[in-house]
Amino acid sequence: MIHLWFVSIICISVCYAQQHYDPYSCNYDDTISGSRYTCNSTNHSCKTFLVYKANKSFQTISNISALFNIKTHDVLVLNNLKSSSNDVLEEGKEVIVPINCTCIGQFYQVNGFTYGVTHNTTFYDVACQVFEGLLSPVTLSEENVPLGNKLDSGFEIKIPLRCACVDDVIRSMMEVKYLVTYPVVVGDDPAKLAKKFGVPVDDLYAANGLNGWSTIFPNTSVLIPIRDVPIKIFDVQDSPSPPPVFLPTNPVVEGDETQGSNLFIAGPIIGFGLFIALLASGLYVKRLKKWKNDAVVPSNDSNSTNLTCSTTGSSPMYMKTGRRSSTASCLTPDLLAEIKYCLVNYSIEEIEKATKNFSEENKIGGDLAYKGLLNNLEEVMVKRMRLEDTGQVIDLHSKINHFNIVELLGVCYGSESKVSSSPSSSWSYLVFELPKNGCLRDCLSDPCNNLNWYKRIQIAFDIATCLYYLHCCAFPSYAHMNVNSRNIFITSKWRGKLADVGRAVAINDAKPQKTNESVELVKGWVAPEYLLNRTVSEKVDIFAFGVVLLELISGRDNFDGKTVKDSLGFLLGESGEGGCFEGLRSFMDPNLKDYDLPEALCLSFLAKDCVADDPMYRPTMDGIMKVLSKMA
Repeated sequence: MIHLWFVSIICISVCYAQQHYDPYSCNYDDTISGSRYTCNSTNHSCKTFLVYKANKSFQTISNISALFNIKTHDVLVLNNLKSSSNDVLEEGKEVIVPINCTCIGQFYQVNGFTYGVTHNTTFYDVACQVFEGLLSPVTLSEENVPLGNKLDSGFEIKIPLRCACVDDVIRSMMEVKYLVTYPVVVGDDPAKLAKKFGVPVDDLYAANGLNGWSTIFPNTSVLIPIRDVPIKIFDVQDSPSPPPVFLPTNPVVEGDETQGSNLFIAGPIIGFGLFIALLASGLYVKRLKKWKNDAVVPSNDSNSTNLTCSTTGSSPMYMKTGRRSSTASCLTPDLLAEIKYCLVNYSIEEIEKATKNFSEENKIGGDLAYKGLLNNLEEVMVKRMRLEDTGQVIDLHSKINHFNIVELLGVCYGSESKVSSSPSSSWSYLVFELPKNGCLRDCLSDPCNNLNWYKRIQIAFDIATCLYYLHCCAFPSYAHMNVNSRNIFITSKWRGKLADVGRAVAINDAKPQKTNESVELVKGWVAPEYLLNRTVSEKVDIFAFGVVLLELISGRDNFDGKTVKDSLGFLLGESGEGGCFEGLRSFMDPNLKDYDLPEALCLSFLAKDCVADDPMYRPTMDGIMKVLSKMA
C-alpha cells in the first residue's frame, strides 16, 4: 500500500497550494500554466527567500544585494558569511536572498521589484541569464508589453520574480514555513536538492506537483519546502561511478602448490558434471524421438488428437485437431526448432455451431468478435479475420507468453460462410479463451458488479504488467496500439487480461500506422500524436492506459461530453469550495463503497500524467508499475 501520509501530502499540495513545476521556463519561446505560482485562498503575502548563484556579472555579496535592492548586511547574516561584502565568491556559490512575496491577481510574485537595463539586451537574456531562470521570459514580456522584445540601455523594467507562500493548512500538516525559490542547473535532480537542503524528498515532490519519475531541467525553478530558518545549504558531491565489476580471480603465486592441487580436484568434478549433462541430453533426445514417432501414427479413433501441420506464411504451423485431418502430416526431425505454436484446428461447422451461426446475441463489441460455446463446455471468443492477416497474429502469439494476455486456443481456416460480407472473401476464425467475467467495460457498466476498489487496483496492475512485458521484455518491443476497457477481460478470480495483442506493432518499425478499424479515434480520448500522424509508440499505450485508469476510478466511459483532460478539472483547482477531495468524491464510481480516498487521489494523479498531451511528460510503464505495486 502507498503510505497514506505521502498521498495526503500530494493532495494537500495540489488542493491548496496549486503549485506546479514548469519544465519550459527558459527552454521555449512560449510557456504553459505554472510559469508562475498560483495564489492560494488563505495566504496572500509572506516573507520568504530565493537562491541566487554567483556568476561573472554578479560575483560579490555587494553586487547581489544591489541587484535585489536588499541591505548587504542582511544577506551576509542570512548566509552566515563573516567575510567582506566585496570578496569575490566562487562561481556558482549559492546565496540566500530574502524577499517579500505578494499575490497579484491570481499569481504570486515579488512585487515592486525593478531592474535597470545597463546595455541593449532582450527579455530572454534578462530572465534566463541575469536572473537565472527565476522567472519566465514570457512573463517578463507580459509585464513590460509597451517596450517590445528589444530592451535598450537605460530602460527600467518590472521583474515579477517567482515566489510562493505556504498555506496555513500545509503549514500545520507538513510543518513547512517557507517555500524557497531555487534555480535549477545542470546536474540537479530532486533527490540531490533534497539532500542539499536537508528536506524529505517527498516534501519536495509535493511542493512542486512532481512524482518519483519526474525530471527537472536546467534554467527552470523549483520550490524547496523549508521548515525553519536558518536555511542550511549542504555541499552534496556527485557520487563517483562505481568501479567496473570483474569476475573474482585468484592471484598466481609462484611456487604455490595449492593452486595445482585445486586444479587436480576441480578437473574430475567438472568432467563428471559434463558427463552427467551429456547423458541426460541423450536420454531426452531419445525419448523425444519416440514421442514424435508415436505422434505421426494415424489413429482410427475419431476422437484421438494428433499434431497436423498447416502452412501460414513461410514456415509450417502445427495444430492439434480433434478429428482425423485430411492435411498430410509433416513433422520434421527437429521438432524443437520447427514447432512454433500448437493450436486446435477447428472446422467451420464447429465454429458456426458454437456461435449459433454468428447470431446477433453472440456478438462481442463490433462485428468481428463473437462469444461461443465449444462442445457445450468451453466458453470461447471467436474473432473473424482476413486470411492474409491470420499468420501475423498467430506468429506474434507464438512469440509471447504472459499470464495477463488472453490466450489463443485455435484457428479455423473457413472461407465463404454466413458471416462473410463478400462471397469472394476468404476468412479465418481465431478462437481465444473467454474469461468468465467478460470485458472490463461491461463489468463497470453493470450496477451490480463485484468490482470493489482492490479488485480494480489489481486489474490496473495486471494490465500494467502486461504492457511492461510488451514494451520492455519482448523482443522486439511492441506497442499494443489498442488498449481500452473493451479489450481488457476479467477472469473468474477478477484478474485482468489484455486481448487483441496479435495486432501489436513492433516499435522499431516506427512506420505510421493505418487506421485500425477497431479503434474509435475520438479527440481527447486517443493520444494526440496518434490522431495527428498515426505515430507508433509505447507512449500511445500509456495514454490509453491513463484513460482505462479513469474508467476504473469513475466507472464511466464518457464524462458528459468532456475530453479526458477536461474531466480532471478537480485536480487543477477547478472543483470549487470543496477542494479536490470533494471533486474526487463526485468523480468516483457511485458503485464503489469501500474505496481508499488517498489511493484514489494517487491513482487520479497517475492517470493525469498518463494522458499528458506531450508524450515526453508521460511516465514509462516501469514508473507506473512502481506506483501500482505499492497498492496492489
